[in-house]
Amino acid sequence: MSSYLDELNDAQRAAVEYIDGPALVIAGAGSGKTRVLTYKIMHLLNNGYKPWNILAITFTNKAAREMKERIAKQIGEQDAAQLWMGTFHSIFMKILRMEIDKTDYQKNFTIYDATDSKNVVKGIIKDMNLDDKIYDLRTVCSRISGAKNDLISPEQYESTEQYADDSNAKRYKMVDIYRAYMRKCQTSNAMDFDDLLLQTHLLFLKHPELIKKYSDKFRYILVDEYQDTNSVQYNIVKSLASLHHKLFVVGDDAQSIYAFRGARIENILNFQRDYKEAKIFKLEQNYRSTKVIVNAANNVIAKNARQLKKEVFSENETGDRIRVLESAADIDESYKIAADIYNRVADGDEKYSDFALLYRSHSQSRSLEESLHKRQIPYKIFGGLSFYERKEIKDLIAYMKLTQNGNDDEAFKRVVNYPKRGIGDTTMDKITALATANNLSIWNTVVRLQEFDPTISPRTINALAQFMKMVYQLKLFADSNDAYKATLQIANTSGVLKDLEADKSVEGQGRLENAQELLNGVKQFVETRQKDGNTATLAEYLEEVSLMTGDEKNEDDSNKVSLMTIHASKGLEFKNVFLCGVEEGLFPSQKSAESSVQLEEERRLFYVAVTRAQKRLVISFARMRFKYGQLAPAQPSRFIKEIDTKYLDFGAGGESQFEAARDIPYAGRFRKTFAENDRNIAARPVPKFGNFKKYVPGSGPNRAAQVSPSDLKEGTEIKHSRFGRGRIVAFEKMKDDTKLTIDFINVGRKVLMQKYAIADMQIVN
Repeated sequence: MSSYLDELNDAQRAAVEYIDGPALVIAGAGSGKTRVLTYKIMHLLNNGYKPWNILAITFTNKAAREMKERIAKQIGEQDAAQLWMGTFHSIFMKILRMEIDKTDYQKNFTIYDATDSKNVVKGIIKDMNLDDKIYDLRTVCSRISGAKNDLISPEQYESTEQYADDSNAKRYKMVDIYRAYMRKCQTSNAMDFDDLLLQTHLLFLKHPELIKKYSDKFRYILVDEYQDTNSVQYNIVKSLASLHHKLFVVGDDAQSIYAFRGARIENILNFQRDYKEAKIFKLEQNYRSTKVIVNAANNVIAKNARQLKKEVFSENETGDRIRVLESAADIDESYKIAADIYNRVADGDEKYSDFALLYRSHSQSRSLEESLHKRQIPYKIFGGLSFYERKEIKDLIAYMKLTQNGNDDEAFKRVVNYPKRGIGDTTMDKITALATANNLSIWNTVVRLQEFDPTISPRTINALAQFMKMVYQLKLFADSNDAYKATLQIANTSGVLKDLEADKSVEGQGRLENAQELLNGVKQFVETRQKDGNTATLAEYLEEVSLMTGDEKNEDDSNKVSLMTIHASKGLEFKNVFLCGVEEGLFPSQKSAESSVQLEEERRLFYVAVTRAQKRLVISFARMRFKYGQLAPAQPSRFIKEIDTKYLDFGAGGESQFEAARDIPYAGRFRKTFAENDRNIAARPVPKFGNFKKYVPGSGPNRAAQVSPSDLKEGTEIKHSRFGRGRIVAFEKMKDDTKLTIDFINVGRKVLMQKYAIADMQIVN
């Protein structure tokens, strides 16, 4: 028998071997669904299917890449490269570019990220003289995105429940904003992420022959995370599977947590209704977590009425009971968590990267960050500012986009006066208004600017003409060179690199280093593509970057504690998990009390959080939490109470302590807890990352004894509170200070001014 099948358990093997019709695989947390998908494709290839006839849709490009690499080892890279594998967005973008002549777009359309989309909407609200407090940017963008995902056009929007809500909120112009946004994207020859789905749906709707073409081509379709599909994804998949009925979907209704993005749990719950001949397979063995963690998660999710029944189990060790951590207030909670991590690393049994702090809301991270910083515990935040969202990177990418699509208004506005060319905001506002009035892109408006507005000064027209000439010449260069050469030419010719080099501050040098890192990334892209025998054009690089998912934009493999929202944690796993702020009104959220449907989604979110833990789980709550600048009482979440107490450890006070507040007055309890934590931490040894000169355990570097400038020499090893461990490689004496060049292990080379940096340093003996 084939060796790859022998690596599967009975349930996994049954799912892999069935290839006769539609199938739903209900995959519990940690049950090996990625392995099943990978082996399923290998099994199809071993049973006569050609790579180009298989469509595999994943929810991240990273997952697709890893699966393809595993398959390539079995069938060879050449055959693996012919698989249609990727995210919904990447697959549909490929189809749109192939069939672009049947759409209203040009082949060189660019893709707007969330920031670009918000800027377009912000401009429309401003042009329409609307109150930006009533027309809140986040709400308006969410409404437009939701409408697209539900296949609701601007013309249909007035008859929706959302429109009624908008009217109640006095957003009477919502339809006009939606219509203007669609028109603006069209004239800019740009699509946002939702458009990649919507325009594919409209393409198939207007051209039924294309449904036949692609449904015939894709003889077997696989979809991962099916519970997270929205209406438009559901409809396209159904169309593509209409001919051969070979649809294999994998998902877990218990992990459906993206309703706010338009995901419809009904897609997986009603799969058998849509495909009556479908076979159901259940992957119920959890390979990730201890028995205690799995059983506790089962306790909670069993309370949901809408679900596909399954019995997830673990054959791993029983494991420790789940610790329920009560704190006096949120700052006390953060303090205790930081202390626990510090102590465990100090004992030498754990690394910082073994820990994850999960929370319901981004706002919870502030006190957690402060406490970690005070203990000098390195951390990373998922979902924060990614590399590609930094100003200097977005500036360069805007130039790159503009060389590929001159009609990209957002790219044009971003860089037309960077570096400065004497083209001010007033001029651009006037040109933007002309472009909107004439339904043209800014580029095409500038071409006819004297015709539209003879009052524009010759100096301004000349500055714009020189800018556009430069962009056009860069386009010609990019068309005949690879992505790296094109990007380097853009960075130099545009003046961006020169501008960054002119800023000699520490922050300025950091921005320059980021730009250089972008160039390094483009070079790696070119080398990898050329090694595989593919072209490596600037357009191809932009396409790859624009479709990067959040997990790829925030990759960081260094030894740091991970902080993230529970939504961001889906698909990840950690040895130790702290689930923070598990209180009524926070988790479940206050809004979820409005309906049982929303409460069930919150319960699924809790299930996801619990099942991220492999060995140890701490569920934390506070009796008091800051809300709107004031301390307010809080109660432990109902979700804690839904777990059988035999799986919980309430600490020294037992369950009775959990049920009621302590008798000690709040203020006294708060001070007592801090004093105990301070004594405990001071008694612990320093974590084993080196012995530091003049280091006081339990205190930040600013409160440690000052390192003397005479201690610092070329070759000296230091640890910086922000950048971590590094080695001084150069000194440069200046008039009032000394410039230090330091090679840091985690963040690379940094140039720091000695008089500011020295307070945050310790010397490694």
